[in-house]
Amino acid sequence: MQRRHLTLSLLSLSLGARAFAQTPPPAAVRVGVLLMHGKTGSPQNPVIQQLAQRMGAAGWTVVTPEMPWSRNRYLQGDWDGVMAEMTAHAKALRHQGVTHIVVAGHSMGCPAALSFAARGGDAQALVLLAPGHVPAGYYDSERLRPVRESIDEARALVAAGKGNDNQRFNDINQGKQQPVITSARAYLSFFDPASDAEMGVTAPRMPAGTPVYTAIGRKDPLFARVREYFVDRLPPNTHTRLAEYAGGHLDTPVEAADDLLAWVPKALNI
Repeated sequence: MQRRHLTLSLLSLSLGARAFAQTPPPAAVRVGVLLMHGKTGSPQNPVIQQLAQRMGAAGWTVVTPEMPWSRNRYLQGDWDGVMAEMTAHAKALRHQGVTHIVVAGHSMGCPAALSFAARGGDAQALVLLAPGHVPAGYYDSERLRPVRESIDEARALVAAGKGNDNQRFNDINQGKQQPVITSARAYLSFFDPASDAEMGVTAPRMPAGTPVYTAIGRKDPLFARVREYFVDRLPPNTHTRLAEYAGGHLDTPVEAADDLLAWVPKALNI
């Protein structure tokens, strides 16, 4: 009888130890998305709203902040300030309990997303929709001469010790020229081809473990050279994709919605 009790006791201890050693179930996966509008746009842009709704319907937590290149905040501050705002938005998503952060952008939101990840920002995947804002291109086209001249002027002002003085510079967005009132240093942080606002600069510095989904329309001005411009400079990643669509610069986010919604879980391995 004593031997039987001893055997049962040892069996109970063994089962208890086995149960105690089991790996606890993983925490619930929650995807958070920082979705950024394009230059002179806003979070109320119908394209951004439609995409945010689709993401929300998938169970993702989505934030669509007004960025420093919106119509109301047009090129406010400098590029480091952009990165600081993105860091704050990523932290807010974490505080809401998300386990994976996707940084997505339309047009000018794309170089910001690349720069954020290249600088070590909290991003497990990037979604780049109709990438725009191409500082290197200002030196390739005669019609963009006003911006090129402004970049050269800003560089001269910085060299002369006047980098913090506000001046009037130029931008051309969607074929329309518009003034930028800011300091030379701040202007260069957005427009200098050597700055982190240039996708060709930040793409090679992307963490190899961060997959990138780039969507571009065949009618987009950047379509013919998007590969050589930055896509082929991204580090190899089995989940990185370049997807082509029929539309133009403004149509791509909606056209790409189904594909990117299917891509994100695969890219995050969830």
